[in-house]
Amino acid sequence: MTQTRGERKEQTRRAILDAALELSEDRTFAALSLRQVARRVGIVPTAFYRHFATLDDLGLALVEESFASLRAMLRAVRRDDPSFDQIIDRSLDVLVEHVHAQRGHFAFIARERAAGPPVVREEIRHQIELFERELATDLARIPGTEPWSTEDLQVLADLIVTSVVATAEQVILARPGNEQRIVARARTQLRMVLVGALNWRSRG
Repeated sequence: MTQTRGERKEQTRRAILDAALELSEDRTFAALSLRQVARRVGIVPTAFYRHFATLDDLGLALVEESFASLRAMLRAVRRDDPSFDQIIDRSLDVLVEHVHAQRGHFAFIARERAAGPPVVREEIRHQIELFERELATDLARIPGTEPWSTEDLQVLADLIVTSVVATAEQVILARPGNEQRIVARARTQLRMVLVGALNWRSRG
């Protein structure tokens, strides 16, 4: 079956994204060159610009792609007004499943969060903030949080997301047999946070 021009363009774009992930496995994204990416894909360097204006734009696309589907899956976990315990258990299950399915993307985030180009680090920070805002909004719908201030909801969301991001990074780096312990520890940490949260009273 003959591919359309649009399908070929999307296929090449996908190949560029995949090549960048592969090439950045043993180096930082900042150390990549456009020529290295183009060579891996099998295109001339000028063809790169049909898909991305700069290497930074390629990095931004990888960050957005890394977070988009996970945010959607975690949003679905919270959609049915679950309890705090259900949120923790389901979210950790989804997280681990997604880390395994998108290991290259999460390894990229773990590396570039500290060592990537400034624009990539800023986009990772922005995506984490989006996580926190969405979670704070959903936490406000859970019984028991009605009296909380917006600021306190954001603080709780920040604590949860920070733990989730750290857990994802630990799962990526885990030695064989250690993943179960990491997830169990994360579950305990989050439950401890929420036990305190359920007894919290916002100040007026």
